[in-house]
Amino acid sequence: MNFGQAISTCLGKYATFSGRASRSEFWWFYLFTLLVSVGCQIISPFLGELGAIISLVVGLGIIIPIYSAGSRRLHDIGKSGWWQLLVLTGVGLILIIVWFATHTKPSGDYYNIDQSNT
Repeated sequence: MNFGQAISTCLGKYATFSGRASRSEFWWFYLFTLLVSVGCQIISPFLGELGAIISLVVGLGIIIPIYSAGSRRLHDIGKSGWWQLLVLTGVGLILIIVWFATHTKPSGDYYNIDQSNT
């Protein structure tokens, strides 16, 4: 999956926490959100209060898709999306990064269930 495909896939599945996401899909989308956030932080001081509002709106707009992509990424390695809450501990951030970088588990596990029939 390339950069553009990852962005369109993750934004298309804006709040879809079920299913799976490949490593490339997750990391390309994460790079996109990082670039957008840094871009907002760069232009924000030049726009004053409007820049702060834009940064807030963009931040709130990308928080749901990054967590849904993270949830799907964890499903791809056989973990529950709820494991993302380990980030709140600080130390858990290292484990989450390792899991996000882990190879895909073979298909056939619990998270590979076709959701279109439910």
